[in-house]
Amino acid sequence: MTDAVMQPKDVRTRRETLGLGLALSCCGGTAWAQSTAPVRSQRPAAGDLLVGTKAGPDAAPLRPDDIVLAAPQVMAWAKDPASGTVRDGSRLNQILLLRFDPESLDAETLAHAAGGVLAFSATCTHAQCPVSEWRQEAGILHCPCHGSEFDPRAGGKVVGGPAPRRLPPLPLRLSAEGGLEVAQPFVGKVGVQAA
Repeated sequence: MTDAVMQPKDVRTRRETLGLGLALSCCGGTAWAQSTAPVRSQRPAAGDLLVGTKAGPDAAPLRPDDIVLAAPQVMAWAKDPASGTVRDGSRLNQILLLRFDPESLDAETLAHAAGGVLAFSATCTHAQCPVSEWRQEAGILHCPCHGSEFDPRAGGKVVGGPAPRRLPPLPLRLSAEGGLEVAQPFVGKVGVQAA
């Protein structure tokens, strides 16, 4: 074969590849990328169990009683129960857990809770810093990078600072054994995104 014969096929292949890339970026490429990523990097999925960030792969799932009422957040990862893989391959997968009296939660937030425990993305929606502080006196989450603040009892809504949108909630349920289990994926995109 000569180069002249191969060139049209090579050009078509490049065009097809570019076309596929464009289609993926416009039409759900993020979902496709998540489905092909290693399990460790995939976002928490329904049925995953929650374990502490310092726990080993054989750690028991967290239970509501492991989260102290109205205390600072507990950081967690989701764990795929089928493979035992902890989804710690992306910092965007880190989850923060808080526990409140269910009567103090608004209706939408209560629908995402299990045993009074709430779960949110631990990644600030402003610049993707970790939301690592708890303002006890105000009952709000605080991101120390740029001062964004979020009200967990109102679905993680922004109450201060430059964050353009709320922290994405992660709906929970209790497993048959009483552990904290993911009921459905994050409600909203994790990390930075226009308001």
